Amino acid sequence: MKHCFTALLCLTVSAGAFAQKSYYGTEEKWPEQDTASKFYTVKGERHGISFFKKHKFKDVQYTPGTTLAFDTYHTPDVMYHWCRKWAEQYPNLVDLYEVAKSYEGRPIYQMTFTNKKTGKHTDKPAAYFEGGRHSGEVTSSEAVLWLAKHLLDNYGKDPSITKLLDTKTVYLRPENNPDGANMYLFTAQRNRSSMRPTDNDRDGLFDEDSEDDLDGDGVIYQIRKKATTKEELEKADYVVDPKDKSGRLMKRVQAGKGTHVVYTEGIDNDGDGKFNEDGIGGLDNHRNYPENWRPDQGGDFTGRGYIQQGASQFPLSEPETRATYVWLMGHPNITVVNSMDTSVPMHLRPPSTSSSAESMFPADEKIYKHMDSLGISFTGYPWAGDVYEVYNTRHKVNRFTGEPSKPQPLFGHGPDFGYFQYGAVWYGDELWNNGAMKDYDGDGERDDYDALMWDDEANGKRGFKPWTKMMHPQLGEVEIGGFNPKFFSQNGPAWILENWISKQSQFNLAMAKELPQIELTDVAVKALANNEYEIKVSWTNSGKLPVALEQAKRVKMVQEDRLTLDIDKALLKGDKDAKVVITEPSLIDKTIYTGYTNVGEKKEATFRVKLNQAGSVKAKVKLLSTRGGYKEKEIMLGK
Repeated sequence: MKHCFTALLCLTVSAGAFAQKSYYGTEEKWPEQDTASKFYTVKGERHGISFFKKHKFKDVQYTPGTTLAFDTYHTPDVMYHWCRKWAEQYPNLVDLYEVAKSYEGRPIYQMTFTNKKTGKHTDKPAAYFEGGRHSGEVTSSEAVLWLAKHLLDNYGKDPSITKLLDTKTVYLRPENNPDGANMYLFTAQRNRSSMRPTDNDRDGLFDEDSEDDLDGDGVIYQIRKKATTKEELEKADYVVDPKDKSGRLMKRVQAGKGTHVVYTEGIDNDGDGKFNEDGIGGLDNHRNYPENWRPDQGGDFTGRGYIQQGASQFPLSEPETRATYVWLMGHPNITVVNSMDTSVPMHLRPPSTSSSAESMFPADEKIYKHMDSLGISFTGYPWAGDVYEVYNTRHKVNRFTGEPSKPQPLFGHGPDFGYFQYGAVWYGDELWNNGAMKDYDGDGERDDYDALMWDDEANGKRGFKPWTKMMHPQLGEVEIGGFNPKFFSQNGPAWILENWISKQSQFNLAMAKELPQIELTDVAVKALANNEYEIKVSWTNSGKLPVALEQAKRVKMVQEDRLTLDIDKALLKGDKDAKVVITEPSLIDKTIYTGYTNVGEKKEATFRVKLNQAGSVKAKVKLLSTRGGYKEKEIMLGK
């Protein structure tokens, strides 16, 4: 399949005309593009409402400017504007193409970055970076866009970036879930991933109780209600945190031990006594991978097995996850991946269901630990390591129960597919820290109190809405307020965005620079007796990673490196009586299988060829490495 956006331009009247067309081509007008409508409608059949009032946030850019800056967030349309512009402006370095359609039918776009003059993208070692899998974690998409701009701004100026794109390939997918991102950026609504209607509370209804923007400010805040009745006192699971003398911060406690009941903003739309428990969608594209997948809630019929919230009905059910999986399986030249999220500041990696020592090859674990340290050197994140142990025990004590934290499995997770099935260095890094910049109270933790203090000190108190009394249609007198869930908790304020995405992208770039790289160091032709020739081939891996992780060898994701000698097939016909006979190796396919070339390892192998004709013969030595790249050299045999 030819992924070439620039070729598509030839089918249009002109590049200028193309720029005036929607990148969606002839498809319907999407709600984010319909400026005449005040409402945003989502697709799918559900029991709740499917349309929501549009809202524009000051932290978001909705139309492209003349320059691309990262002191604001960008809608998918704005991102695609720049992707399209780069493909037009740098046709030798950038291809833009559609890899799949989302659940609602939007195109999912991707870019390939490499110098086409130095070879095909599939012939080079490669890295893959994506963002936007989770609808509201838009910081991750910005990190991909920032890296794209950084590569283009510095190609031909920075020797290391120039060398990277001359010898390697970088695949960038800024928005893997355009449905969710658009709803998130154009309305007060938010969801986990897919827009597919889901019965989250298992009451037989789909998406029947979404959050409601009661005060019309475009943001879903929290509602707190002082518990007064017996029923409320039994449910009360929040108290005013005594650390915050202003009385703003709420602290969760065991049910029945609190003074308040806290809800997200909205009403009980289905009258079941619960608030906002079944909003738009609810599946998790990051629990939908086939590796170690477990059924969603209700899928274990024994009641004694593991389930995984958000896993969906079967692995790869969601087109967004499938778009990543299928594309990667068809591009085994990729060694390094980062599929990013928010908002725990951590370099997050496999395993997700067991400890690293238990299930990783020692050599692979050593590589991952090196990458952990490399990441921290760029970002300063407080954590780096596996999901199962490090992520789940990053806080030594469970803040809610007060009990020691312990490892917990996470099933159908992208990083586990990335390592155990795909055999790559795969991270699912989490950007942003909920505003908890430092430990203000010296308790050894960075929590909501620290975020509140930072908001007061550095963010002009814009991240927390003061509690304000209001009359709730069902609960009576309540207060509405709390942290801004979109541009403080889940993503940072726009003014600090570039600080986070640039550091994360520098780590991604550093990983790409460590890709394996097969190099032909010498091809020597030596004449022997009786018109026979010896071709000695020498090569090395000049990269900083092996051509295959041990896991990639185990699951046969990567073939061993091999040498072939291409000669005109007509000259090889006739077996031993042919005009040209490859006498060594003696295998029928005449391929030399050389194992896997490690970092800095030097190897050599020899062909022998007998000429049964006068004159010279052209031949081509080919060195093929699944993840180390492809190299060839033409030689001449005979006189």
